[in-house]
Amino acid sequence: QVQLVESGGGLVQAGGSLRLSCAASGRTFRSYNMGWFHQAPGKERELVAAIRWNGLSTFYANSVKGRFTIFRDDPKNTVFLQMSSLKPEDTAVYYCAAAPGYSDYRSAAGYDYWGQGTQVTVSS
Repeated sequence: QVQLVESGGGLVQAGGSLRLSCAASGRTFRSYNMGWFHQAPGKERELVAAIRWNGLSTFYANSVKGRFTIFRDDPKNTVFLQMSSLKPEDTAVYYCAAAPGYSDYRSAAGYDYWGQGTQVTVSS
């Protein structure tokens, strides 16, 4: 079991930056693939960034490639999403999620554990 708590969302102007954090409970954090999803009103939840359990591979959706960076701090049981050059279309609720390390970290289907979400609003 993994419990996830996101923080760091808020209101930012277009072109600005935010860093989201996701703190995980449990001693097995380093065995999980971690992902960040977003869900805009009226749209489906989408995987925007993911990192393998060993930190050696990352995935980014085309819409955020070059602007967002996912990284993890295993001793602190935390995964981060650094968001730069934010656009109004990045406005969404952002969710942190965990998937077993044996799953495909690029596939949304493998993510079993979810945080409560944090709102990111980008004004134009």
